[in-house]
Amino acid sequence: MRYSLVALSIAALLAGCSPADKKTETQAAAAPVAAQTAPAESESQRLNKWFDTKYEEQLMMSPIGLTFLGRKERNGDIDDMTEEAEDKNLAWVGKTVEELKANFDYNQLDLETKTSYDLWIYQYEEALEASKFRENGYVFTQMNGVHAMLPQILINFHKVEEKADMEAYIKRIGGIATAIGQLQQRAEKQAKLGIRPPKFAYDGVITQVNNLLTGAPFTDSDKDAPLWADAKAKIDALKKADKIDDAAVQQLTESAKQALVNQFKPAYSQLSEYLVKEKPNAADNATGVSSQPNGVAYYNLRLKQSTTTDLTAEQIHELGLKEVERLTGEMNAIKDKVGFKGDLKAFFKFIKTDPQFFYPDTDEGRLAYIKDADAYIRQIEQKLPQYFGILPKAPLVVKRVEAFREQPGAAQHYFPGTPDGKRPGIYYAHLSDMKQMPKNEMEAIAYHEGLPGHHMQISIAQELTAVPKFRTQAGFTAYAEGWGLYSELLSKEMGQYENPYSDFGRLITEMWRAIRLVVDTGMHAKGWTEQQGVQFFLDHSPVAEGAVRSEVQRYLVWPGQATAYKVGMLKILEMRAKAKRELGDQFDIRGFHDTILGGGALPMKVLAQRVDNWIASVKANKV
Repeated sequence: MRYSLVALSIAALLAGCSPADKKTETQAAAAPVAAQTAPAESESQRLNKWFDTKYEEQLMMSPIGLTFLGRKERNGDIDDMTEEAEDKNLAWVGKTVEELKANFDYNQLDLETKTSYDLWIYQYEEALEASKFRENGYVFTQMNGVHAMLPQILINFHKVEEKADMEAYIKRIGGIATAIGQLQQRAEKQAKLGIRPPKFAYDGVITQVNNLLTGAPFTDSDKDAPLWADAKAKIDALKKADKIDDAAVQQLTESAKQALVNQFKPAYSQLSEYLVKEKPNAADNATGVSSQPNGVAYYNLRLKQSTTTDLTAEQIHELGLKEVERLTGEMNAIKDKVGFKGDLKAFFKFIKTDPQFFYPDTDEGRLAYIKDADAYIRQIEQKLPQYFGILPKAPLVVKRVEAFREQPGAAQHYFPGTPDGKRPGIYYAHLSDMKQMPKNEMEAIAYHEGLPGHHMQISIAQELTAVPKFRTQAGFTAYAEGWGLYSELLSKEMGQYENPYSDFGRLITEMWRAIRLVVDTGMHAKGWTEQQGVQFFLDHSPVAEGAVRSEVQRYLVWPGQATAYKVGMLKILEMRAKAKRELGDQFDIRGFHDTILGGGALPMKVLAQRVDNWIASVKANKV
């Protein structure tokens, strides 16, 4: 139940459920009666059915959300991107909250269902609060603009298995054009209020729009534009599968071409013209969103919703400074351990330039990267039963990013498999420039994106069924990315990083997230400029300046989001430390991890309560 500019987000892929083998108190009490007569439906069972009914109704409001889940209902539609549609959807959820409170007795619910009750209301209140700052969030940016996401959805998520699917695809091309027009109106409204993204964001979006319009059928070129190439490939696949004849091939191809030329191109050309015209009004050396009307309150909300805590900007900034100092000390210790002569800055230069830390920039080098990343995953996979009771069923594979979307040095990422395990989870790596893929960082990233990181967390969530479906699609960045970063450290505790340079790579990735706390709050709460943010990053890490500038620009257009990683990790570590203190010899790392992963994505406060409940249950069961 996420509300943003679009009715869904990639975060909707982050799923969560609770262990199916744990009985609630209500279930246990009913057990003796089961042999004599069918037990009456409990309040928890009744509410969980209600949740599933309401969530299904909600899903039907978002055609794109359905597509993300692999479903084909409303397969020819695109979400309504107007403010009116957002208001309508939010009002609908508000009514469900009233219904929830009026018709269900909270005191009769088991602990897991109380969490679901609280979470349904939490997400509504989060969306309601965010709606007050609707004009503050940038519509078009180089990071997460819908202008790029919608074509990507058609290419990667819209399944074409029958003629009707391709007809829906073509209809959606026109739907994208409508959505872009709606979004442009919202951007124009923001600009009248003096709210514009930085100039670099305009440059990025203009480039992305031009890329979508470059090639046939838009220009006289031997190369096809992305959507035209995809449409033709999907039509060709239908023909090869004997799903359509030659006449249908011709008809579908012509219809797709007309939709692209007569609907898609005009909408995107108009957007490009608007952005070019508006760009001179944007700031060159941008500062954070606090300079916007109502910007301070907006940033405070972004921190609250990104970290799911009540930490203030000042507290997060100071936390970041302390973590940078701590990690710098650990980096120096490894530098000394390997016998390097020189200061940390010199060591940074050494590991970013010495050939021993890079694969050859050849096909053989790329294959070696994939092979070695896979080997790290298979190695740690053998150790998982010592640290986890619940294990994922879905397989994991390592792949190079497809050529059409590969970017030199871009971040590796994870794409979930399906709940039934038929499609494996995929750890993707950008390998077009091997000089930007250092060997010493690959181990930590493999654990973060693969095992025991995102693949484990998301697969377990998708494969369990003991919570209502809406919780399997809830997304909280602090939880998901906090777990990913925690997994990097956990892997060290599991005996990985035998090479000290790989352990140094782990520290680099953690330092990256610590710097985010300082730079994000620095720019959005303390008035730092983009250049000040870049300089702080360069002073405390070996990351190349180009990558640093891209990172800092990300923070400027996506305020608060980058603080979630480190805060989430530290909160999980706090919960583990508390459990160890209170349980002593009774502490079981497997039980702790199952508790963290067994309830799906949760706000940090709710997750902490879940851990407290587990601690209490362990104490109560002490023999």
